[in-house]
Amino acid sequence: MSLLALLLFGLGLVLLVAGAELLVRGALRLASSLRVSPLIIGLTVVAWGTSAPELAVNIQSTIQGVPRVALGNVIGSNIFNILVILGLSALVAPLVVARQIVRRDMPLMIAVSVLLLVLSLDGEISLTDGLILLAGMVVYTGWSIRPTQRAEQPNREDVPPIGHTRRSGRTPANVLFILAGLGLLTLGSRWLVDGSVAIAEALGVSKLIVGLTIVAAGTSLPEAATSVVASLRGERDIAVGNVVGSNIANILGVLGVTGVIAPASIPVPPVALRLDIPVMIAVALACLPISLTGYRIARWEGAFLLTIYLAFVTYVLLNALQHEAMPTYLTIMKFFAIPIAIVTLLVTSINAYWERRHSTGS
Repeated sequence: MSLLALLLFGLGLVLLVAGAELLVRGALRLASSLRVSPLIIGLTVVAWGTSAPELAVNIQSTIQGVPRVALGNVIGSNIFNILVILGLSALVAPLVVARQIVRRDMPLMIAVSVLLLVLSLDGEISLTDGLILLAGMVVYTGWSIRPTQRAEQPNREDVPPIGHTRRSGRTPANVLFILAGLGLLTLGSRWLVDGSVAIAEALGVSKLIVGLTIVAAGTSLPEAATSVVASLRGERDIAVGNVVGSNIANILGVLGVTGVIAPASIPVPPVALRLDIPVMIAVALACLPISLTGYRIARWEGAFLLTIYLAFVTYVLLNALQHEAMPTYLTIMKFFAIPIAIVTLLVTSINAYWERRHSTGS
């Protein structure tokens, strides 16, 4: 493994994070000057801004002829967003989940995840599939920013609104922030792809695995930073809206653009159909029962999400390395970890149901 590959990968990550920070900061200030509600900012401006690294990496990897990195990046980022980012944010402070997200955006996130599985059943993401995804992105965007949504207030009376800064109204400065962020994202994405592909070749690891883990985690750092900081500042629906909106944007927008610009169809490996996409769908489904407990994500639920991610990454790495501990690990997961996780989600769902019935009856 060359020092240049490691240097490119590290510098690529730094530029991605710095570029996303500038992009999101400028977009947030610009949006706040337009008096858009914090929830809609989280679902749209912040979500799209923090999905820009995934888009930049996917475009670059497609141009360089490694589309499997693009697919793994989207799937891995969506898994990372829910399990790690929501988990970390909930550990910092219990998250308030707006009713709109639970009733509309989370079910939509699950639906587009299932749509990706359906489109992938033929073993590829074609030009037609990319156009379908992009059309869905256009519809979702119009649905999210329609005037009736701007008047809708999230379910959080104790959280101060975002964007009340003296500089939020300086449009030229905000536009410069956005342009600078896009420039850094473009350069950082190229270096990140170059470095990650070189590392994968040196280690003998498949490019899909690199996309699912290293690149996915790296391009999700902007979402992580945004959500954790929002949670620390009490802007908790921004944290949740950022994750849900980013996951929808990753599938419909990022993968849609990648499918359209790719010289050929994006191949979908059998392992992605057997494991990676179903795990992404299962993780999206797990959000609903967790969020329905008083429309909050508690600290223990955040720890639960992080534990699931550690188990998933351990499986991916052991499987990729064909480690001798793999059979034992599968036994533990099959007979202990997975049943415990299912029971936990069932108990959480039942408790949420009875709490709602009790509150309605009283």
